[in-house]
Amino acid sequence: MLIRRPVVQALTVACAAMVLVAGCARFDDAVSQPFTTQPELSPPPPSTTTPPPPLPGKPFPKACPATGVMQGCLDSTSGLIMGPDGKTALVAERVTGAVKEVAIAAEPKVKTTIPVDGSGDGGLLDIVLSPTYSQDRLMYAYISTPSDNRVVRIADGDVPKEILTGIPKGASGNAGSLIFKGPTTLLVQTGDAGNPAMAGDPGSLAGKLLRIEQPTTVGQAPLTTAMSGLGAAGGMCIDPADGSLYITDRAPSGDRLQRITKDSKTSTVWTWPDKPGVAGCAAMDGTVLVNLVNTKQTAAVRLAPDTGAVTGDPEVVRDGQHGHAWALQLSGDGNVWGATVNRTMGDPDKLDDVVFPLFPQGGFPRSDADNT
Repeated sequence: MLIRRPVVQALTVACAAMVLVAGCARFDDAVSQPFTTQPELSPPPPSTTTPPPPLPGKPFPKACPATGVMQGCLDSTSGLIMGPDGKTALVAERVTGAVKEVAIAAEPKVKTTIPVDGSGDGGLLDIVLSPTYSQDRLMYAYISTPSDNRVVRIADGDVPKEILTGIPKGASGNAGSLIFKGPTTLLVQTGDAGNPAMAGDPGSLAGKLLRIEQPTTVGQAPLTTAMSGLGAAGGMCIDPADGSLYITDRAPSGDRLQRITKDSKTSTVWTWPDKPGVAGCAAMDGTVLVNLVNTKQTAAVRLAPDTGAVTGDPEVVRDGQHGHAWALQLSGDGNVWGATVNRTMGDPDKLDDVVFPLFPQGGFPRSDADNT
């Protein structure tokens, strides 16, 4: 299916009304799989089958079961960090400021709660782990406060510490994203705070892609700007095959997927004039997956390996399943997982907010060139 003119399809499967009043079930800790960033001694088998249903006698955390997802008692999500096994994750809740440890067939556990201003489209907007998390136990977050948007650093068991403050905040356009490009470079995508003029203003931190080298709370090196003129932020992802960085944003003229190559060449890969609401992305081997929030879809944009040119119109690879999704992340089992924002989009009575596998029957979809 082509998506130049996407058609919103209604989700036909609704949760029972009893979800509205059902509480969270309690699980024996023995069935929970704690989140870890440590690699396993041997690689896990590829995800070729739908994950098994919950253990006998152990109901799902909510009365609306959805086999194979990491779900239950979640508010609308934002940032997502996958564990190496494809069975655990850390997920951020935008409005509550909670970061939760989630797993298949286990009740979410709160890892930390960050004070945020969740009004409008602000709140806890993204999370990312330090590349050396196993040693330093540091997590970074992009958040809204009553006065600004900012980047903070959180050590296990400690309060958030400021890394970058003064990012403009508006009634809209506050979304932002974080990604580490290399072991010491933190990239920060900021929204335009609802004012496109600020995105083009070199004196403003709004609507920019910013570099923070060796982020620290004391003696921080000066910021540098990698890109200006961004609209409302969507997300960022890196293709491990060639190191290209992909950025999604929502400009006044349409939604965009942009690319910065390893040698710093910048280009616009694709535009959506009908503004389906680009959000998070995931990339591998020249295929970039992009969540389209408004249309409840995920699109695959494929690029030629030799030239980087788009080989055709984006292909819809998810159409309506689990509803409105924002984040996308690769996992160690070769699959891609998403996290939903159904409460934010006004569908809490119909759709639970979950962390779900994009391809329950297999892993990341390869391009035609990869399959030859």
